Amino acid sequence: MEELFYMLLLLPKQYTVLLHNSPPVPQMCVVTRNLSLLAFSFSQEKSSRLSAALLGEDCEISPEQLYELLQYAALGKRHNAAQPSWCHVYHQSRLAGVVVIVLHEMSQLHFYKFYLQFKHLRKVFQHRFTLPPPSANFLTSLCGEGANPNPQGTAQGLISTGVECVPESSGLQCDPIIRKYGREKRGLTSYTLTSEELKKNDYPMRDSPGCKDYMYTECDLQRTDSSPLFGLDCEMCLTARGNEVTRVSLVDAEGQCLLNELVKPESVIVNYCTRYSGVTRKMLLPVKTRLPDIQTKLKKILPHDAVLMIHPSVIDTSLLFARNEGRRFKLKFLAKAVLGKEIQCQQRLGHDPAEDARAALELAQFFIKKGPAKVAELNLEMLLAAERQTEVSRNKSVMQPQQCGVQKQLNDPPHLSKPCFLACLQGMGQKPLLLGRQELDSSGLCRSDLSTSNKQILQRALEDVPLSTFSIIQFSLDPEYVASHRLAGFCEKVRNKLTDMLTIYAGPFEEDFCLKSVKKEFGRCGPIRSLTVVTETYQPYVCIQYSVLEAAQLAVESLNGAEVAGSCIKVQRPITAATLDCDVLIRELELDIENEGVIYVAGIKKSLTETDLQEEFGLLKDLETLFLPKDLQSGKHSTCCFLKFQKSQSAADALAAINGWAVRGSTLRSRHALASGHLWRWIWQMNHSSEKQRGNSLSEKMAPLSDSEQDVKKKVKKLDHHIKKLYRSLQDNTLCIVLFPGMNSVHGSQSGLGLMGIKDDGGSSAC
Repeated sequence: MEELFYMLLLLPKQYTVLLHNSPPVPQMCVVTRNLSLLAFSFSQEKSSRLSAALLGEDCEISPEQLYELLQYAALGKRHNAAQPSWCHVYHQSRLAGVVVIVLHEMSQLHFYKFYLQFKHLRKVFQHRFTLPPPSANFLTSLCGEGANPNPQGTAQGLISTGVECVPESSGLQCDPIIRKYGREKRGLTSYTLTSEELKKNDYPMRDSPGCKDYMYTECDLQRTDSSPLFGLDCEMCLTARGNEVTRVSLVDAEGQCLLNELVKPESVIVNYCTRYSGVTRKMLLPVKTRLPDIQTKLKKILPHDAVLMIHPSVIDTSLLFARNEGRRFKLKFLAKAVLGKEIQCQQRLGHDPAEDARAALELAQFFIKKGPAKVAELNLEMLLAAERQTEVSRNKSVMQPQQCGVQKQLNDPPHLSKPCFLACLQGMGQKPLLLGRQELDSSGLCRSDLSTSNKQILQRALEDVPLSTFSIIQFSLDPEYVASHRLAGFCEKVRNKLTDMLTIYAGPFEEDFCLKSVKKEFGRCGPIRSLTVVTETYQPYVCIQYSVLEAAQLAVESLNGAEVAGSCIKVQRPITAATLDCDVLIRELELDIENEGVIYVAGIKKSLTETDLQEEFGLLKDLETLFLPKDLQSGKHSTCCFLKFQKSQSAADALAAINGWAVRGSTLRSRHALASGHLWRWIWQMNHSSEKQRGNSLSEKMAPLSDSEQDVKKKVKKLDHHIKKLYRSLQDNTLCIVLFPGMNSVHGSQSGLGLMGIKDDGGSSAC
């Protein structure tokens, strides 16, 4: 079914077809030869939107990555700022402003120590990420070096950012895009492939050898730059006859998906290519639709005289963004480098044909709207080299053992300087706002003014933030509290509480009970870190410590009162001062906006791979991401996973369906997620950060809160209220980022935390 690579649409009016078609690579046809036939669309006004896949290992964000986000949000594509590599800001030009709230002297540890007090933060900001312990100058790491708040330093700042404020470089004439198209902007018809290009790149042409079974569109009318388009994209599998189609998507001129159908090939399938197509054996089993059926459906959807045939007018985005020596950029790279859009992500279940089609559409739109000169200025070759270098560095860092605090800073190579984008904002007449106890001087270093209170900062912010497009607002806890409390002791209290929440007691059992049966039954709730028999009681009990909060909670909910190993048992957490508010904390974690649409699934066999799970769960409606946790030391995957859905109702439906679901001989158990994102990684690190024997925290008595600690709780609640008041005053479409920078001290280092979202008209963050 090789002709499926060239399924094009004939419209009643003259039109042009867009596609991204990479050269064939052995056994990679599904990826490299997907056909993306696209339409230009000028959509109606939309609000800005933020998306990010922050699960497990991907939730730790470096200062450089945070800088990428702030620079792009502040400047946008119009000033050659690239989309951040780890998240995507849709419609950046419609942002009303950027507000960064910095909570000095606070870390991720503080957020979860005072989780119940941070009522506003946990209910508004869905996207959260971990930050490494802060550098000596946290503000400089956010905005870049060379910050100079006075206008005299503006000119130099504009040049150093490499943005659109400098004259056009004269070295672009060697760029392959400029050599092919020149500098001037052109219309759509200037970028369609010529007959020679069609022949050179193996496109089917009328009367050419090997194309006898193809039909011709007979569409010979003159094309114009406003010709309409439809888009068609296919996913393929490998059969005994070669490549055959397994999924077809049709996209109209507004980017709306009109058709998204699975197709059963005529021949025996050799390889489903699930990693790329997202199509599994289980998905195709009930499918009876064949290629002729799809053609019939397309005829009904399209105008009466529209059929699938060879078409003479094509734009190929892999050739549009020209490279030297006949090489081509992949669609995935172009989408990320030019549009700042992540497509074909490994965490997703294969490729989304409609997503690929829209990406190619936006690439062509960008090229035609900006023109060859602006595209050449992106320096795509340099961006590709940088991306590869980043990947190499990331792989090296994964292989190297983690180092703590001061030693890590000594061993790390010096970072390349980052230009300060605040100077460019000043040059554009948009003066940035910096409020708080610290400010940048002309050298980029921080000066402190401890006389300013949080209340005074809030009042200034309410007055001045609406007048600025980029603001940094700094709040602080009482410096006396920070100085008078040892970080190590504070960390130990949080660790003890966490250990108690991960621990359950089960019993009583008979004297000769089977411990193996108990471990097997409780292991179905999730990964067990340790299991010991308690013999101090009249009848034996079992103490089980899990690795994840969901597992402990699932055991309490499903096994309390159940019959296990021949005994009717009671399951409960240890009763300590730390666990008295456990039920409240669990309930609030369930309601946390970060866990919205996410469910936890346990009982997964270790022999199952991520591909196996994608095949099992692939039919669940609106499934967006599957996250299979791994042990950060051994690299082995766990016996549980997290499923994130696009809609909360779909997650609830999946939850009801999965409970009791048998997968490869194992019965699944599930519940709402409690710690699906960065919190999962933080819990793992807290569990492994101390060599204490399990059980020490259980016997340790929690000291009552001192007056100063009670006072800190009140301060935290007031701080949360300040942020709530400031957030409500922001205009809709404002990107708001709250940062807990982290801490460094002689007692150790603590990671920071970031929360972000774009405020919508409902007062919450749009994600």
